[in-house]
Amino acid sequence: MSTENNPQDAKYDAALDLLRRLDPTKVAENLNKIIKLEPSLAEDLLSSVDTPLDVKKDPHSSQREYLCCDYNRDIDSHRSPWSNEYFPELSKEDLEESPFPSDNLRQLEIIMNDSFDVYRDLYYEGGISSVYLWDLDNDEDFAGVVLFKKGNQSSSNWDSIHVLEATSEDGGANFTYRITTTIILHLDKDEQERKMTLSGNLTRQTEKEASLNGASTMEQIHIAHITNLGTLIEDIELQMRNLLETVYFEKTRDIFHEVKNSVVDAATLHKDAQTEVIKGLQGL
Repeated sequence: MSTENNPQDAKYDAALDLLRRLDPTKVAENLNKIIKLEPSLAEDLLSSVDTPLDVKKDPHSSQREYLCCDYNRDIDSHRSPWSNEYFPELSKEDLEESPFPSDNLRQLEIIMNDSFDVYRDLYYEGGISSVYLWDLDNDEDFAGVVLFKKGNQSSSNWDSIHVLEATSEDGGANFTYRITTTIILHLDKDEQERKMTLSGNLTRQTEKEASLNGASTMEQIHIAHITNLGTLIEDIELQMRNLLETVYFEKTRDIFHEVKNSVVDAATLHKDAQTEVIKGLQGL
């Protein structure tokens, strides 16, 4: 169906087009403003537009920090991966409708949070990680999101969002893992009255088939899933770091050198012109 015959689709496309042209450092602010103007787009925009991850603390788990996104949100609350509760707390009526993983998937979610917390500590040397899972129609299949956030005392931040889907093949002996990864990077350098800001995001999709290596017990299946997903996410992050280095840093350096050389060339031409004027005056 074309957007010409569907005004709602046309509004959605226009909103995405507008967000692509606005300041990437204010994507969350601009997204909220668009939703206020057109509330009917809220669900579609929140699920499709990646914004820097927010951080909350779990009061039922020693104020441990966790990451917030649209995938663990219900109304205006976010589910913590540590206590499996929503904060701010929801009413009993709202909780009856709130999404929670099944008991088996919740056990996998707990183990994945512990495993990726170790990964975060080794690779990011700080920051915060969170994993959220939800059930699909098939009992063996599941989907989820793995989140990483690393920042410092300035406004520089790295947000890594891995949205995954695991679907079974051959009666559950093999799984197809599909991952959509988005890296949101913001660098803010302010030194000696010179300021440089670099912002943007990069999204890539990856698909891979892998076996569970003969896992039979639920514990073995969980470990196999974590091993497969962990290896895949590790490879994806390495590739995207290298790609970001090429796309952002190498390009920025080329622009810097080109501007610098242009300034030098302009100064040389100005000096040469000044010399010619002086020679002309001396010849009078």
